Amino acid sequence: MKALRKPLTDSKADLVALVLRLTTGTIFIAHGAQKLFGWFGGHGLEGTGKWMASVGLYPGVLMAVLSGGAEFFGGLFILLGLLTRLAASLLIITMIVAIVTVHLHNGLFLYNDGYEFNLVLIAAGLSLALSGAGQLSADAYIRKKPR
Repeated sequence: MKALRKPLTDSKADLVALVLRLTTGTIFIAHGAQKLFGWFGGHGLEGTGKWMASVGLYPGVLMAVLSGGAEFFGGLFILLGLLTRLAASLLIITMIVAIVTVHLHNGLFLYNDGYEFNLVLIAAGLSLALSGAGQLSADAYIRKKPR
C-alpha cells in the first residue's frame, strides 16, 4: 500500500517506463486524433459522434470529444511523462468504458472486435500508474526543479 501513497510525480522506473510511455502514448495520441481530427483514417468528431450515439453513448459528439480528448491529451501527457499517473488513470477508465460499451459482448479476441487490445492498453496504463513516468520524464524534471 505504500506505493499508493507516493507523490504523483515520484518514480524509480527509468528506461522501462520510457519505452512503455513512448509506445502507449503514441497509440493513444493516434486514436484520439482519429476521433478528434479525422487523422489516420479516422472519422473526426461528427463521424465518431454518430457512431458513439449508435452504440448508446449520448450525446454522441460530446462523448467523441471526451473520449478523443482523453486519448489524445492523455496520450500526449504519457508520452511526455507529465502527470503520468493521472493521465494513465484517465486512460484506464476510458478503456474500461470502451470494453463495457463496445467490445465485451464480442469476446476476447481482436479479430472478432473483442477487447484484447483494450485490455493490453489497460495493463500498460496500470503499469505506468503504479510505477510512474521514470527519471526521463517531465514528472522527474518537475520533482527535481528547485522551488
